[in-house]
Amino acid sequence: MSENQTPKELLVISGKGGTGKTSLTAAFSILASRGDTKSVLADCDVDAADLHLILSPTINKQEKFLAGHEAVIRPDDCVKCGACYARCRFGAVRKSAGGAGQASFTIDPLACEGCGVCVHACPVGAIDFPVAECGQWFLSSTSAGTMVHARLNAGGENSGKLVSLVRKQAADEAGRSGAAMVIIDGPPGVGCPVIASLGGVSLALVVIEPTVSGAHDMARVLDLAKHFSVPAAVCVNKWDLNSGQTEAIEALAEARGAKLAGRVRYSRGFTEALRAGKAITECAQTDEQKELAAEAEVVWNRVKGFLNE
Repeated sequence: MSENQTPKELLVISGKGGTGKTSLTAAFSILASRGDTKSVLADCDVDAADLHLILSPTINKQEKFLAGHEAVIRPDDCVKCGACYARCRFGAVRKSAGGAGQASFTIDPLACEGCGVCVHACPVGAIDFPVAECGQWFLSSTSAGTMVHARLNAGGENSGKLVSLVRKQAADEAGRSGAAMVIIDGPPGVGCPVIASLGGVSLALVVIEPTVSGAHDMARVLDLAKHFSVPAAVCVNKWDLNSGQTEAIEALAEARGAKLAGRVRYSRGFTEALRAGKAITECAQTDEQKELAAEAEVVWNRVKGFLNE
């Protein structure tokens, strides 16, 4: 990639979890590392990140993810008036046994929404409101190249902001290393994390299963991509479980302006590769797995063609 060229971003998403999105992302990353398309990987499914289970990254850098605020009562300064307890609408203020002026109060960090009402209500300013640590993000090395990924703490908030952070770090790393592409494993659904993943990408590849609900999920995701003016392509995973529904989904996708990236059949060979902690494109040991790897490569080559149009 030239110094002035912006790396292209491929986002792999789905209308729900479990469609094979991460498995195909890992397969693509291995193929990219073998070809002439140097890439950086980004796992933006921060609420349930699992790309690292396949690519086994070696962490080179770890940083805290700070977002929002979390109330903390200073017990030595608290006058036990209960103003915070009376005003909290999230049940985050815990009250111990005792009457007025005797009960003590604490903040449950898992219940605190960071609204700050208790801070303003405290008559003596005994409640601190520091920035909260919601998780961590990582810069790692894998067999397929550099990977940026993250982990939210239990009950951690602001996953959309963490997605944006992961995308920015991946884009910066691509710029530093001269990578031509960022391959993004996106979140499922159509919520805030998906929107943070989708805006401004070069292409969204929607991985769908051949079911009635799959068709509905695809339609929602394609509508979202259209709203953000992002070109989209569709890949039907496990297509042979319902060939009729596959054809209906592909017809619907084309009617909504999406391109067809191909199909991947259902096979235990995929599952066996995952159990071995490998992408199907690096675990092609049996004839069945070789056929699956070939199908994944067909989809990858079509996706690269779409990106170059």
